[in-house]
Amino acid sequence: MVAAFNDTYHLLLDPIDTRLWMKLSVLCLFLGGGATSAAFHWALSALPGELGGADVMAHLRVFLARHPTLLLLATALAIALGITLVYLRALFRFALVDSILRREAHLHGAIRELRPVAGSYFRWLLGALVVMGLTLAAGALVALPSLRAASGQSLTPSIFVAAILLAEALIGFLAALGITLTDDLVVPIIYAERLTVLPAWRRLLEKLRGEAGAFTLYILLRFVVSVGVGIAVLFFLFPALVALFSGAIIVAVVVVMALHLVGLAWVWNPVTVVLAGAAVLLFMALLLTLMGVAGMPGQVFLQTFGLRFMAARVPAVAQLWQALTPQDQSE
Repeated sequence: MVAAFNDTYHLLLDPIDTRLWMKLSVLCLFLGGGATSAAFHWALSALPGELGGADVMAHLRVFLARHPTLLLLATALAIALGITLVYLRALFRFALVDSILRREAHLHGAIRELRPVAGSYFRWLLGALVVMGLTLAAGALVALPSLRAASGQSLTPSIFVAAILLAEALIGFLAALGITLTDDLVVPIIYAERLTVLPAWRRLLEKLRGEAGAFTLYILLRFVVSVGVGIAVLFFLFPALVALFSGAIIVAVVVVMALHLVGLAWVWNPVTVVLAGAAVLLFMALLLTLMGVAGMPGQVFLQTFGLRFMAARVPAVAQLWQALTPQDQSE
């Protein structure tokens, strides 16, 4: 862990390279999990409820219900967007490993070179998410009749529902653990040996059977470190997000008051809708940039921790580490 911290320090702070920070921030923003997504969900929940988002969504639902073709189109676009994000997550995971090993981020060349192995991981990840989603949905459908019957005096429906919920929680935990181990430990094997996901997982399981204690300790440390990183990022982001939200509210109030002083009132029309949309896009861009920059060091550290762990156990990863990482940082 100390070696991974030193590697992260030398990569990001010795010296500080603004372009490298921005490139890695873009990569980590799309990776999900860890500090960035936790902070993003917290930031969205911190938005004031008076913005009228619930009313807008209610009107949108009514509008889509009256236009089923648009509903189908919106569903198709949402599915396409989700698949695209999963693909970018798979591709950028390998780009992050490449950037850590080379101590530089040549994203265009790395992405083009890594597209074949990223495709294997994308198909595995998409399949895992679909299977998990269908399993959880099936469990919910099975539990729904028993949940309605649980209001009676019999304890049997309640026990059945509790068992299903416990099983779904276990499935979700195992799926999250599997994806985390794939990101941290299997991806370096795929990168080093140019394997697909299943053969790389077999290589990992071979190592796990011989060092079960070491892998268990790694999982525990990984959990503790990820929680600590998430807390540290949120501690850093709290004043920054307060300033960002406050600045956005102040700007909006100043605009409305300025219009009022010159005898105008803010009314919704095509021009104001476009202006408001542009302002929201600018705000979201600033928010996402802040999330990416704040969460990136933690994600780089966690990925480096996994790389270091596998380099001590897989010769191909160790050889790449020695070949691509400067000698003064590889010791």
